[in-house]
Amino acid sequence: MKQIESYRHKKILVLGLAKSGVTAAALLHKLGAFVTVNDKKPLSENPEAQGLLEQGIKVICGEHPVELLDEGFELIVKNPGIPYTNPMIEGAFEKGIPVITEVELAYEISEAPLIGITGTNGKTTTTTLVYEMLNEGEKQPLIAGNIGTVASGVAEIAGKDNTIVIELSSFQLMGINTFKPKIAIITNIYDAHLDYHGTREEYKRAKANITKNQTEDDYLIINADQEETFEMARHSKAKIIPFSTKKVLMEGACIKDGWICFNQEKVMEIEKIVLPGRHNLENILSAMAAAKLSGVENHAIQQVLLTFTGVRHRLQYVAEVNGRKFYNDSKATNTLATIKALSAFDGPIVLLAGGLDRGNEFDELIPYFENVKAMVTFGQTAPKLERVGQVAGIKCIKRVDNVDKAVPAAFGFSEPGDVILLSPACASWDQYKSFEIRGDIFIEAVHKLK
Repeated sequence: MKQIESYRHKKILVLGLAKSGVTAAALLHKLGAFVTVNDKKPLSENPEAQGLLEQGIKVICGEHPVELLDEGFELIVKNPGIPYTNPMIEGAFEKGIPVITEVELAYEISEAPLIGITGTNGKTTTTTLVYEMLNEGEKQPLIAGNIGTVASGVAEIAGKDNTIVIELSSFQLMGINTFKPKIAIITNIYDAHLDYHGTREEYKRAKANITKNQTEDDYLIINADQEETFEMARHSKAKIIPFSTKKVLMEGACIKDGWICFNQEKVMEIEKIVLPGRHNLENILSAMAAAKLSGVENHAIQQVLLTFTGVRHRLQYVAEVNGRKFYNDSKATNTLATIKALSAFDGPIVLLAGGLDRGNEFDELIPYFENVKAMVTFGQTAPKLERVGQVAGIKCIKRVDNVDKAVPAAFGFSEPGDVILLSPACASWDQYKSFEIRGDIFIEAVHKLK
């Protein structure tokens, strides 16, 4: 990593731990900063904070005391999940204390160029595809960010010959100053996290931060099938690389005559791609564009697309039990993701859905319920989903307590040849700490049926 001096002897508050806070605190300590960590979880229940304490880092746990801001901090590194309406953050802004997220640190210390991926849906699949294509092309990639590995921790070990492929949330992108990827991808934009951002415009503004520091030497890959992404790119200085599943493009990534193409060059026949779902063609095209811009040869891209069947919890094939195929799409935390999952299958579907109630209705799902023969609902949104199911004419609808009970209930509604699909259309936080835990419970319940 770069041995930067900009944090030496600076008084810095790391607000909120989890993985990113722990990594950021330890890194800043190495860089010579005077670090204080503040986390809401009590110290006795907080092994992460205890570990930082053992490194000689000051730790304050159990609450977020606003008076802590009077201690003269020059910077706050905020956990992305803490909203900007938090009294500590509002107090920091009133005092003129800058607030960043951990990905800013990653950029500052990284010797490796970055490929950053954001958008509403498809981020994880696209990030994984880019990583796999670069890896197959022997470009020595490292994967980081919202996909599970803390970006600044990866940047610590990255060298000039590596490329860091990083998935970025809107929460992370709100806290950047100089962060600049060599290649940026905006997969798509739809309503999401409005409980955090307040409005769609604020959400879009956060996503657009991925390109705010790019120059004419950088690339911004955008969805040409969405006018909004073009609007977001309008103020970018980067070279715009469009992708489209609907239009043939002279420049960029598109579909032509049954092939995926880049700058009019045929790369691979669509029928040979094993990843299911029309929506995944968007992810494939944007990933291919990033790979081609990174110098990856066609044969490496082809090899990945011949074998890549998807990421865990995103339309993940789990098993076949007595002729029923089970798919885990727990990462579908909004209606658009569930629409894309429903559109991926032609045959009868038993849908498992429900979760955190963010105040939205689900009427946009109704046109895509044509192949849904039965629904099993759970969580806070169960009544809302049952209502739209009834409007769509679904006869078999059952409410259960949780995902574990939903699997045998769905099996009872099904017949050989059916798809049993967990695609909740909601976040998991009413019942589960993460969509990963929800998906793992689904997988366990499927294997119990065997």
